[in-house]
Amino acid sequence: MMKKIALLLITIVVFTSCLKDDTPNYTFEYVAIDEAITPASFTFGEKDTIFLKYTFKNACYNFDNVYYEYQDTARVVAIKAFVDLDATCTDVAIEKEHKFIVTATQRQDYLFKFFKGKDSDGENIFEEIVVPVN
Repeated sequence: MMKKIALLLITIVVFTSCLKDDTPNYTFEYVAIDEAITPASFTFGEKDTIFLKYTFKNACYNFDNVYYEYQDTARVVAIKAFVDLDATCTDVAIEKEHKFIVTATQRQDYLFKFFKGKDSDGENIFEEIVVPVN
């Protein structure tokens, strides 16, 4: 009987020691746009390209998507990054560029609000660029 209990205890210990937490440890973060290059104007109904330059703090950051929010005739734009919290990363900044297509679907001028980071009070800072529509 003691052998069975000992075997059962050993089995439980071995089994539980083999279990490991595979839960991914990551977060998402909005990254400041260093520079936004917009066309001088849009033509209604046509597509055009906007170039975004941004910098990741280190190699733990990976591009997820462009945050693009409509606010009437304005557009809020930011870079959304996936940050791997378990990775070992050097603290070397990595400059990146991303381009995305915008179709001019409104006849009013576009007001782009490009995310530049946060101020000392934790409030979002934006660079505003107006792109007229022909």
